[in-house]
Amino acid sequence: MPVTDPHINLLLQFISLEEKEQVKRFSLDQQHTLKSLKAEGLALHPITVTRKNFGYADYPEISFRINFPAETNQFKDGAAIECFYTGEEPVKGVLMSLDGKAGEFRLFAPDFPDWIEDNGVGIKLAPDQRTTTIMKTVLNNLEGNKELYQLFRQIHNETASPITLTALKNTVFHFNNKRLNESQQNAVKAIVQNEHITIVHGPPGTGKTTTLTEAITQLIKAGEKVLVSAPSNTAVDNIAKGLIAQGVQVLRVGNTSKVDETIFLHTPEGRLANSKQQKEIKELKIRAEQFRKMALKYKRSFGKAEREQRNLLFKEVKNIRAEIKKIQAYNEEKLYTEAEVVAGTPIGLHDAKINHITFNTLVMDEAGQCIEPLAWCIFPLAEKYVLTGDHLQLPPTILSNEATRLGLNQSILEKCIATVGNIYLLNIQYRMKESIAGFSSSYFYNGLLNTAAHLINTGTHISFIDTAGSGFNEVQGSNGMSLQNEGELSLVQKLLETEALPPERTAFISPYNGQVAAAKELLPAAMRISTIDSFQGQEKEIIILSLVRSNDDGDIGFLKDYRRMNVAITRAKEQLFIIGDSATIGGDAFYNSFLTYIEKYGSYRTVWEFEL
Repeated sequence: MPVTDPHINLLLQFISLEEKEQVKRFSLDQQHTLKSLKAEGLALHPITVTRKNFGYADYPEISFRINFPAETNQFKDGAAIECFYTGEEPVKGVLMSLDGKAGEFRLFAPDFPDWIEDNGVGIKLAPDQRTTTIMKTVLNNLEGNKELYQLFRQIHNETASPITLTALKNTVFHFNNKRLNESQQNAVKAIVQNEHITIVHGPPGTGKTTTLTEAITQLIKAGEKVLVSAPSNTAVDNIAKGLIAQGVQVLRVGNTSKVDETIFLHTPEGRLANSKQQKEIKELKIRAEQFRKMALKYKRSFGKAEREQRNLLFKEVKNIRAEIKKIQAYNEEKLYTEAEVVAGTPIGLHDAKINHITFNTLVMDEAGQCIEPLAWCIFPLAEKYVLTGDHLQLPPTILSNEATRLGLNQSILEKCIATVGNIYLLNIQYRMKESIAGFSSSYFYNGLLNTAAHLINTGTHISFIDTAGSGFNEVQGSNGMSLQNEGELSLVQKLLETEALPPERTAFISPYNGQVAAAKELLPAAMRISTIDSFQGQEKEIIILSLVRSNDDGDIGFLKDYRRMNVAITRAKEQLFIIGDSATIGGDAFYNSFLTYIEKYGSYRTVWEFEL
């Protein structure tokens, strides 16, 4: 039956627009040369292969290094990629991890390509058709699920019965964590007493993971089976670690290539490592390897008979891989049943095929980074829902300008915040000195975000260094890279020297990939150097923020998304240095307020104080 709900049709339209944009942007053709893809941060080329092995389900896995400055912000773990080499058919795969200049990806192929270790191999982002297909299927079936469709209509304000604030029952609670503040305790109570959907709004540094760990532990004590999800593997692992430390039986599904030993022991692979079935899988992998070696006797130039023989051998490898998956699925079934918590990204949980298991509560962290269609892929797995995050930080990344114009880049959290009344704010931050947190509290959180007593300060912890009149103008980066500002980078180098800032305790962040790529060539290797977008969810003692924009027109580009600045100015624990041109940014009301705040509560300095 065709979909009748206009909001579902709008989400389907969003997916189609995003799909088209992916195909258009990620194609390697006459319009999109390798040079232009690299400049846009959509391709990494050349890469150096450092290790090859066959992974958990016997897929080829490749570790690599990048030996040049590159824009890697869009290469997020789980991204669909293609591995390519000039003149050869590209091979589809998935990026498992990329940290700095080292990464790992998996190929969906029977074996490593013959050319994988040749000079000139690269990887590029590819349309994620698998995820879009899953999202379309789920949305097309949504109207047929009566209870879930009722929730959808409530969230989209299509029904007369809105989700309102539920009064907390006055029951006695025995908290495992005795250090929770009142707002955290109320959030835990709300999650445990939740009968439908509850939102925990956690601004930067407010102990969201600590609160969720306590709440999930309480749910388990009450006899519930819990599903934990987040759009990023890092966020899933953070909660999983907290639960494991509390002795919870966690099963972490999905990408396990880069998890540490603590988490690995709680993955299906780690749990089955020494089992009888694992020995059977090992024998199957040896057989697959034998077939691969036989197939590889036929090199690139061969006749029809040899080609057919090679194809038959690779078909046998594919059959063995299917047998391995079957054994794994059979043995993992028991693990899913025994686990108190199953944790993974939305697609990782969807792939686990656990829709026959009843989960009482789904806890979705970083819901402000999750596009709405992706959330509906896992909502059918549970009876009740808890969404946590901060809709006033960066939203999900959307490629299609048309989809964004239609308002379809709203996260599931932002959508729910507007219509669900059951919201609990965590109101004490434990990360930053008071003066660092003060502007965000006032501008974004209506003055409701307080600072823990031990962080209320008297010294100077926030500084703006004004480059107005210095000639430190923004320029287009080499090879078409995004904007750079060499003058600001020279000022960063001088700042490190004059303030004696220890590189290992300092991070450099900037909104522009081009500035970050240039910084990686100039600043100490011990420093963490990142875009603002990639640094969301992280923190450092000292942050240096380079705004880059400096022009005669007062053009500030995507600095207009003030949520990006909210992320940027809430990463520092002890010291925050912002470098920018007041003549360029000061014409904007938000930045003018920010500069006024620094003059009152921090240190307003000029470039002329530094000998450059």
